[in-house]
Amino acid sequence: MRLHRLTLTAFGPFGGTQSVDFDELSAAGLFLLHGPTGAGKTSVLDAVCYALYGSVPGARQSGGQGATLRSDHAAPAVRTEVTLDLTVAGRRLEITRQPPWERPKKRGTGTTLDKAQTWLRAYDATAGTWKDLSRSHQEIGEEITQLLGMSREQFCQVVLLPQGDFARFLRADAEARGKLLGRLFDTRRFADVEKRLAERRRATEAQVRDGDAELLADAHRMQQAAGDAMELPDLAPGEPGLAEAVLSAAAVARGTAREQLTVAGCGLAAAESAHAAAARALDDARELARLQRRFTEARERAARLEEGAAAYREAQALMERARKAEAVAPALELRESADAEHRRTAAAEARARARLPESLADAGAAGLATAARRAAEELGGLDSARRAERRLAELLDERAGLDRQERADADLLHEAEAWLDGWEETRTALQARVDTAQQAASLAEQLAVQREPAQQRLKAARLRDQLARDTDEAVEQVRTAREQALSAKQHWLDLKEQRLTGIAAELAAHLTDGEPCAVCGATEHPAPARKVAGHVDREAEEQALAAHQRAEEQRAEAERRLGVVREALAAATAEAGDTPTDRLAAEVEELQERYAHARGAAAELHSAQERLRQAGQEHERRAAARQEAAVRTASRVGLRERLDRERAVLEEELDQARGALDSVAARAAQLQRQAALLTDAADAARAAEDAAQRLKDADARLADAAFRAGFDTPQAAAAALLDAAAHRELQRRLDAWQNEEAAVRAVLAEADTATAARQRPADVDSARRAADDAARRLRDAASAHDAAVRRCAELDRLSARATAAVRRLAPLREEYDRVARLAGLTAGTSADNERRMRLESYVLAARLEQVAAAATVRLRRMSSGRYTLVHSDDRTGRGRSGLGLHVVDAWTGRERDTATLSGGETFFASLALALGLADVVTDEAGGVRLDTLFIDEGFGSLDDQTLDEVLDVLDSLRERDRSVGIVSHVPDLRRRIHAQLEVVKGRSGSTLRQRGTG
Repeated sequence: MRLHRLTLTAFGPFGGTQSVDFDELSAAGLFLLHGPTGAGKTSVLDAVCYALYGSVPGARQSGGQGATLRSDHAAPAVRTEVTLDLTVAGRRLEITRQPPWERPKKRGTGTTLDKAQTWLRAYDATAGTWKDLSRSHQEIGEEITQLLGMSREQFCQVVLLPQGDFARFLRADAEARGKLLGRLFDTRRFADVEKRLAERRRATEAQVRDGDAELLADAHRMQQAAGDAMELPDLAPGEPGLAEAVLSAAAVARGTAREQLTVAGCGLAAAESAHAAAARALDDARELARLQRRFTEARERAARLEEGAAAYREAQALMERARKAEAVAPALELRESADAEHRRTAAAEARARARLPESLADAGAAGLATAARRAAEELGGLDSARRAERRLAELLDERAGLDRQERADADLLHEAEAWLDGWEETRTALQARVDTAQQAASLAEQLAVQREPAQQRLKAARLRDQLARDTDEAVEQVRTAREQALSAKQHWLDLKEQRLTGIAAELAAHLTDGEPCAVCGATEHPAPARKVAGHVDREAEEQALAAHQRAEEQRAEAERRLGVVREALAAATAEAGDTPTDRLAAEVEELQERYAHARGAAAELHSAQERLRQAGQEHERRAAARQEAAVRTASRVGLRERLDRERAVLEEELDQARGALDSVAARAAQLQRQAALLTDAADAARAAEDAAQRLKDADARLADAAFRAGFDTPQAAAAALLDAAAHRELQRRLDAWQNEEAAVRAVLAEADTATAARQRPADVDSARRAADDAARRLRDAASAHDAAVRRCAELDRLSARATAAVRRLAPLREEYDRVARLAGLTAGTSADNERRMRLESYVLAARLEQVAAAATVRLRRMSSGRYTLVHSDDRTGRGRSGLGLHVVDAWTGRERDTATLSGGETFFASLALALGLADVVTDEAGGVRLDTLFIDEGFGSLDDQTLDEVLDVLDSLRERDRSVGIVSHVPDLRRRIHAQLEVVKGRSGSTLRQRGTG
């Protein structure tokens, strides 16, 4: 990966647009990125990381990206943007990222949120143009990560080389080293293997225990089925030998159950034979008792038949007389029907004659028919009178309608005249309301124009008052910050003077017998200087210097805030003027009230115009209605006279047709009733005469039929007749007597019944008791046999199930043993793992050994061959092997912990470690070339000779075609490194300046 150009806009401390030409900086192989504290050196590296991964290094990515990355010095309308031009994996790419930001609204006040945007372009060397590839955050992130082969954490650790992290890495314990190496080399897959094996071990162990629990449950069921014939093993689920013990106990229980089944089968056969014999004896006793009862019952029935013989003969005589009377029955029925018809017609004739006038009460059927015809003829002559009566009713309704119309038109004319008389006054009032509303609308428009500037002045006045208070507070903060800065500077100068005074004691603290003095070179130190009370060492001086620098930064920040507040106060004062805020508020309130009142009055304009329009329409409608009513009144005069003439003619005609009655309909109804009564009376008289003749003929036929049947009178024949129910009952009695006589004779003639009657009475109770005892013994034997069969079947089923479970558990138990050994080995808890080292730790230890070997190559040059980094597998906490890292001192030949190195030694050792780690991670990432590296700070702790050696090592990186950027504010580096990128700090933001290039 080689960087070509970086462009920043409104990013971090850079308020405007700044560019970095890495091709020029990298031409010399080694370049310096320097500037005062807080100027923005690290922000350049943050921009590179943000362009590639969309986020900055972990320690600086707290809070929302848009709020963290945007420059406070940027203009409100300028958007934050980072563009990086680089070559990676042989491809020239350009990445542009814009974080989300709240920009001012294009219309109105306030802000609106714009989403983050990303562009990825590739350079087409053939066409010499850039080609768009994607605008998707996810696609671009996946593409860059795949090309670089590193995550953001790995990139920040390998390319940016944060020295503070590696100094801590040198002094850290094994757990901290493991976390860092795990992030860089992504050994989560090995931790996942450990976790997966542990989960697999727990899962297989649970399956084995569940299988053993099911096996024990089946064993308990077999014990319940076998009773005391089976003993369970005293073993818990998961213990060895459980399966063999359960299967052995099951085999013993099955053998015992089969023996019990054989014994139960023999008992069942004997019980079945005894039960069959007892059942046959009971059947024989029951049959003999039945035949004896049958003979006794037949003798009793024969006696009862003898007693009823007389009644049987009497019934036979009654049946014979009834058969003779059946020949007279048709004549009797005919006479009864004729008599009933005669009585009915005579009653109807009497009722019909009772409704007639006395003059016609004694008339015959012919006279009544003649009177009915005359009434019908008179009724037909009333049709013309009915039509005249209907026409008269229509004339009366039409005349009443004319009267109603007359009254309605009179009311309409009166109402229309009254309304039209007040029309001019109504129209004038409505027009006045419209004019008033139009004037209010014009006033509201004028006040709306005046209201907004007044509100803006009031808002500016309130801001002016607030900024005046903020200015006073900022002035006080600046005064305090200046005092603190002066105090911190004086304290630092005092400590520096004291340290210079006691520098000999500080140098003497590092003297060792036999080793040369750094000042005079002597190997003997007879009287080294001693530290006196109040001695100030280098660390105390650096702390005082840092406090002084922080105080200066705070003072500068306070002065910057004061300037910002004063500028804002001047702008607010220019807009608001000197008018007091309360007076401006009163003016705004008065304008608001007048505007609201005018708006309310103007709101009535539409309704007033609408009412005026509706009133005009009502005036036209009323005038038209008045004219139409006058026309209708004139047309009704002629119609009324014609209706009166026609009415007089019709009333004269109807008086003649009605006679003494009120209407033609009443006269017609009277004639209709009279004709109906006469017709009914004539019909009834004819029907009565016919019925009397039929009754006389029926009496003659009945007397003749009774004589031929042998009866003296028709009454005697009628008395001998039986109705259907009596006939059926008499016949049933005769048939029952005959059937009973035949059945009794048949029973008494049976040979078996007669033989049984001569034998001794049967003893059924004794035979039944014997059969019940045999059945009870048979049931007991069958129950015992069924229980034995079920016991054998259940034991066979459970044994087969247990055998299948044992076979199924065998491979699972083998798998559990294998997985448990692997899980213990990878987790470091197995006895086979002598160093008790986890799998992930083992992989990281191998990586650390590679890193130490790669770092040693550079460390030897930086330390003039004195130091070598080695990896150690010594056990640490809880008895496990850790990720130990030691340094071998060639001067003493001893191996010691890296935490014993001095400040400068720690720096170049951690630098060598960082460079070695960069090489190993690069190889781990697939051999991606890292042509541009950055080293962030740490050079201030080196002496001149060591600094030369370190720079020589860094300069040697050019052998691999690399360029290295050093981030530092050490003054000596500016003389040694010519290619420089300077960050210049100012009130309006930082700027970038390249020197010594080209």
